[in-house]
Amino acid sequence: MTSKGKPSPRSAVKPLSDEQVRLLDQRHHLVDPTYYCPTGPRQVNEAEIEAQNPKATKRLLDAVSLVLRQHSKVRAWGLERVPETGPFITAATHVTMYDVFVPMDALFHMGRRPRYMAKAEMAHWPVIGKWFQLVGMQPVPRRSGKARAIESESINILTSGRPLTIWPEGTLSRDPLKWPMSLKNGVGVIALESSRRLGHQVPLYPSVTWGAASINHWLPYPRKNVVMCFDERLDYADLLASQGTWGEEPPKELADELATRVRERMEVVMAEIRGEEPPAEGYWDYATMSRKPRRNGRSERA
Repeated sequence: MTSKGKPSPRSAVKPLSDEQVRLLDQRHHLVDPTYYCPTGPRQVNEAEIEAQNPKATKRLLDAVSLVLRQHSKVRAWGLERVPETGPFITAATHVTMYDVFVPMDALFHMGRRPRYMAKAEMAHWPVIGKWFQLVGMQPVPRRSGKARAIESESINILTSGRPLTIWPEGTLSRDPLKWPMSLKNGVGVIALESSRRLGHQVPLYPSVTWGAASINHWLPYPRKNVVMCFDERLDYADLLASQGTWGEEPPKELADELATRVRERMEVVMAEIRGEEPPAEGYWDYATMSRKPRRNGRSERA
């Protein structure tokens, strides 16, 4: 406990219990996303696979899957929603580094090859950094003032027909209780502008991963439960209604609104996975490093 009587970040993170996983399995039929086509037979995107260094991708995918299985028991639901063709955006939580590897592993095993936004430092990791670049990593230079260039490249990826995965918190969540924190509005800019250019709403799916925050990676046994949800497509057609009046880019208030909707949905899904209610005081705001009230007091479960 802290001196003020509040739980410390470490003590606040409880392992995801077997009982909670059983409850989630009863509701959603969980699958193991570390194997190919975990939801059953489907059409894999052969053209996309062949275009993205298939041999290097397979090696990295096999290696990541092995590590995930050795360190945890990963389960998922909602992967049947992953489109077989065409562009889409996955907006993923970022509580731990598992929130990078689990969605990537799952989507690759579903026969898609999304490009993904990741901090530029990862490209310089020994050995594996080069692999990341070979299999679709889009380096993001943080604190570089290049936000517009990054958004522009992301939009180009989508308009070329490829899917994109982003972690819109921009860094690991700073919430002491490990809930999704405030999001950068780049996810809104990317979704809205790519939709305008393509002439239709680009599918946007929140993705939530929970369970890895309790893993001791030096002593991973016994293996902890990790559950991921590839959530329902988020509808934002109302935000596109005024696109004819936009300037060179979507209005900031619309991008902010879409980012807020993504965060709200992430919080709802995480609450279901954890079997807990989010903090009543509100969500964690990265800019002020404090909690802010939810709009309209919204904290309801789905």
